[in-house]
Amino acid sequence: MSGYAIRLQGLTKDYPTGFWRPRPVRALDGVSLDVAPGEVLGFLGPNGAGKTTTLKLLMQLIYPTAGRAEILGRPAGDVETRRRLGYLPELPYFYDNLTAEELLVYFGRLFGLSGTDARSRAAILLDRVGLGAERRRQLRKYSKGMLQRVGIAQALVNDPEVVFLDEPMSGLDPLWRRDVRELIRSLRQEGRTVFFSSHILSDVEAVCSRVAIMVQGTLVTTGSLADLAFEIRGWELIVSGTDDGIAALGLEGVTTVADGRYVVNLPLDRPPDPLLPELGRHGLRVMSLTPQHESLEEFFMRLVARRQETAS
Repeated sequence: MSGYAIRLQGLTKDYPTGFWRPRPVRALDGVSLDVAPGEVLGFLGPNGAGKTTTLKLLMQLIYPTAGRAEILGRPAGDVETRRRLGYLPELPYFYDNLTAEELLVYFGRLFGLSGTDARSRAAILLDRVGLGAERRRQLRKYSKGMLQRVGIAQALVNDPEVVFLDEPMSGLDPLWRRDVRELIRSLRQEGRTVFFSSHILSDVEAVCSRVAIMVQGTLVTTGSLADLAFEIRGWELIVSGTDDGIAALGLEGVTTVADGRYVVNLPLDRPPDPLLPELGRHGLRVMSLTPQHESLEEFFMRLVARRQETAS
């Protein structure tokens, strides 16, 4: 065992394009990445960044031009290892004349579960994704969001150690996006490794212990949300005192949140250090001082813009 749940080493994928004289186009360029057991990794990038290509390589649906991938210490594609994986593709397609229950029982049987165990597992998972009442409805009568939830259930049918989810929030309404976030958190608490791609950066920010950002087939940065170089956009200062005291400071961006408590939003060009001594002189007390960083979405867009400028 390598000690990693997932390991990519120089993973590269070229696709031939053109008819008469095909030439290679690089979709993935030397990606190296390690994912620890029990980690939730958010795999981010715009369309065409190489996220789905990476997941397909890990699932051995396609094969690399160069480099290698390992899952649970074994080469990607190892038959015994595949029994320990769950996978939700970006655009899942199921036999639409089957019911959700029949589909999950079918997948359970493929993994070697007995009929009784497969039915029990299907019932548990459909309840877990909120489809217990619709378990006997044919899939062709399901909405896109319901099919996405069936896809998440089938990715868990074999009780996997490592779960790969390609855009798991696609087609879900805000309530179900929240529930899927809770599901991913529960998988982490159970000690499973989750590797998922997403365009919905707020969801990644809510559940991931670490992110990896892809741009144009290249891994541009990886790290915990705390470690990434987020820019500071200002400060949020919460103080207690009187209306007269806060008015004496002559500050803009002041919001009253309760009697005697105020939120002061300080811009980047107004650092809090010179202001702090003034507060006491006007009978104000500091409750908290918090730097306001750019969001993960803003950070992501800044990286993408910088990468595209370099490429041009």
